[in-house]
Amino acid sequence: MTAGHRSLVLPLALASLALGCKTQMPALTEPFTDGFERGEVGSDWNNTGAEYKTVSGALSIKGAHNHPLWLRRKLPANVIVELDVTARSPDGDLKIELMGDGQSFDPDQGRYDPTGYMFVFGGWKNSLSIISKLGEHDDAVKARRPEPRVEPGRTYHWKIVKRGGVLDWEIDGKPFLQYFDPQPLSGPGHEFFAFNNWESDAVYDNVRIRPAD
Repeated sequence: MTAGHRSLVLPLALASLALGCKTQMPALTEPFTDGFERGEVGSDWNNTGAEYKTVSGALSIKGAHNHPLWLRRKLPANVIVELDVTARSPDGDLKIELMGDGQSFDPDQGRYDPTGYMFVFGGWKNSLSIISKLGEHDDAVKARRPEPRVEPGRTYHWKIVKRGGVLDWEIDGKPFLQYFDPQPLSGPGHEFFAFNNWESDAVYDNVRIRPAD
């Protein structure tokens, strides 16, 4: 084997390994639940570089700077997500990403470019809640409301339903925001769920994700 051929072996092997890992992600065909009743976040989740940890049977995060924690399951096009969320600071800023690529993150604390839909409750110092698509600012914001603001220490129950291009978001059993997307995200590059965080002190628990069909 020549030196030139040898220099290609490692990059090709790593690329094949990465491709194999990505294609082996199991599809979510039955309900997935996680109550975080363990000492570590666990292998079901892909941590892109933040200090996500389990504390007292819940997922805790602060200062992730848009390094999502991605679930290692491929989501169907129609999906229901439920979870409990709690802010431990007045900043609010509770958020998740849906139908993303399963690996993206902000490498330099600059402007994050989400690969899916963002659901943000009390973002921007607890001043705005949004549903956005492929971004968090400007034209990427598809639905918004300034009230109510997140109450620190209060646990909220979220239910998000995606059927085709219709995204319905309920909080504590009441309609919160809705968005109809004429070009809905799904399939390769848009089939994963993640927790996300900028600087707020947040807790997530009792996650249940299941096919909507």
